[in-house]
Amino acid sequence: MAPGVLVRADSGGATHASLDHVVTRGLCFSVGFDLTEPVRKAVLAVAERAWRPALTQAGEQRDGAAVAELTLDLSSWPAGTRAICRRERPHPGAQLSFTDHNGYRFQAFITNQQGSRLERLEQLHRHHAVVEDRIRCGKDTGLRNLPFRGFQPNAPWLELILIAQDLLAWTQRLLLSGEQPKRLRSRLLHFAGRLTKHA
Repeated sequence: MAPGVLVRADSGGATHASLDHVVTRGLCFSVGFDLTEPVRKAVLAVAERAWRPALTQAGEQRDGAAVAELTLDLSSWPAGTRAICRRERPHPGAQLSFTDHNGYRFQAFITNQQGSRLERLEQLHRHHAVVEDRIRCGKDTGLRNLPFRGFQPNAPWLELILIAQDLLAWTQRLLLSGEQPKRLRSRLLHFAGRLTKHA
């Protein structure tokens, strides 16, 4: 395996073709796994004592969340593949779905990473949500509305979007943790525009 390289994806990446390709490159993977009926049965079969406290991104115990390894037939997946599940209490006001049980919401993923610290493997997997945040920020910064049909005419537009997204990402990291582009635009960028409109 290539040291330090982990390919992460949501359940859309859980295909035999994509994971076989990842493994032939000598990489590790961690991808979401659908809660099919066999997975759901495996989740419900986990003994209560097998659940371990999940971790926050800061490495502290995450309240109301736990992780456990699932017993599933994964022989058709790359060698060493294992399934891990996180259960947690939904935030107040969230609607439960038919896959929830006993007030818990479940999310499963498969990985070929080894090690006994399931909570650390789950923490690493969950960090892929940062990518989704960046995609959402890109859409809020102009990626949603491309002005032309073809790629070449849109190339300068895309370059400007990437520059704007980089500037916002660094502004968020250095000054404004957690602020999203829409809020930044209304609270900070529009304000500066109003200050200079009579120049």
